Amino acid sequence: MSLPVTVYVPRDSAAIALGADAVAAAIMQEAERRGVDMHLVRNGSRGMFWLEPLVEVVTPQGRVAYGPVTPSDVPGLFDAGMLQGHSHALGCGLTEEIGYLKNQERLTFARVGITDPISLEDYVAHEGYAGLRRALGMSGDGIIQEVLDSGLRGRGGAAFPTGIKWKTVAGAQSSQKYIVCNADEGDSGTFSDRMVMEDDPFVLIEGMTIAGIAVGATRGYIYVRSEYPYAIAALNEAIAVAAAAGYLGNNILGSGKAFLLEVRVGAGAYICGEETALLESIEGRRGMVRAKPPLPALQGLFDKPTVINNVITLATVPIVMARGATFYKNYGVGRSHGTLPFQLAGNIRYGGLVEKAFGLTLRQLLEDFGGGSASGRPIRAVQVGGPLGAYMPQQQFDTPLDYEAFAAIGAMVGHGGLVVFDEGVDMAQQARYAMQFCAIESCGKCTPCRIGSTRGVEVIDRIVANENRPQQVHLLRDLCDTMLNGSLCAMGGMTPYPVLSALNHFPEDFGVAPPAQHAA
Repeated sequence: MSLPVTVYVPRDSAAIALGADAVAAAIMQEAERRGVDMHLVRNGSRGMFWLEPLVEVVTPQGRVAYGPVTPSDVPGLFDAGMLQGHSHALGCGLTEEIGYLKNQERLTFARVGITDPISLEDYVAHEGYAGLRRALGMSGDGIIQEVLDSGLRGRGGAAFPTGIKWKTVAGAQSSQKYIVCNADEGDSGTFSDRMVMEDDPFVLIEGMTIAGIAVGATRGYIYVRSEYPYAIAALNEAIAVAAAAGYLGNNILGSGKAFLLEVRVGAGAYICGEETALLESIEGRRGMVRAKPPLPALQGLFDKPTVINNVITLATVPIVMARGATFYKNYGVGRSHGTLPFQLAGNIRYGGLVEKAFGLTLRQLLEDFGGGSASGRPIRAVQVGGPLGAYMPQQQFDTPLDYEAFAAIGAMVGHGGLVVFDEGVDMAQQARYAMQFCAIESCGKCTPCRIGSTRGVEVIDRIVANENRPQQVHLLRDLCDTMLNGSLCAMGGMTPYPVLSALNHFPEDFGVAPPAQHAA
């Protein structure tokens, strides 16, 4: 008796937005109509969004991909022999041979697109929980040393060494400690956190559990923005499955170690991506930035020692523990070890997720993976690192994607999000948008951010209108300096990055001559 053919259709929200649910239903209906024995799995997205909905069929040679598929394409695909992996106009060949995927180094995203996201059996069959099992046989200090040795740094804005943060919390004396996952992914052009939570939630759960065991924390919270309903649903389901199987609870896999985990839903304030504002929100208050010190590692959630890492940081811990620090550290360049899931968005031909080791250039990402602009016009600028990241001009496209290399030119890698603009962009308006964004999203606690951003919008408007332009340009630079050095957190402290980069690299859009100095 032959086994049923397995067909994969993503349940990722990007694929659903492009019609994946309707395609899945059409495939089921067509198989039923034809009396075909078929097993449909809703997997995660492979991250090639221009091919979504992407349908994959398991064949003896491997998975064969077809995309982008619409419901009206389904009968023709069946006629052409899709279930046998036969050729069709929408055929992409073997999924693993598609250049966009084949040329990546998928470590954190090793399972994404391959497994059923909420199948614990699938997760374990693909190296899942190997890291936790190893960690349970180690001391907390041993786990922390492994993370330190891997060179893993926070995959958010600051790129702070993860092991040092864990070591601080481990050394703090307290009857209760917490692990908090910052899943308030609010940067423009970023979606890697969402993809992990929707498409491989167990890897985040495992990473947080390992962190808890390492530092002696028995409770964890995942703070997710309310705009991510599919992520929230997947996490809650996966947490329940993991707890039922003994991977969470008061006696993890019979080890005597405890870790309890729950999801907290935020209301969508950008400022709650700042770690102390996030803590305020979890505690039930308005998301307002706290002054530091005290550091959250010593006095964080409910005034207890707290590890706060973002999704990608915590989701990377399992592979570090499963394969060892040396394995992970051997990827990357300089002090930027491992890989980062870069996200291509904006005016780009092939938008999607690309996990690569640090060290490739921005140009390689834009051209070799992104295929240039979607409009076909030359790419003029790329904003890297979210709405507070610098706008990088063509002359900087050969900069290696490396934390230190970017910092040296007044830019940041941040969360790895790239938003691409072609030659039609008005960079003065982009600078204005950065100030306006800060004015809208500021928590209002400190004057440089709250007032500086509002004045910044007004000053840029006067520059564009040529009202005492030289004096206004000087005033804008002075204002940026005040925000950079006087703001309480990165919200106001980093808004000058996009503003000054636009002014310095694209002065003609402001109606001013190129600056004689200023390298930012």
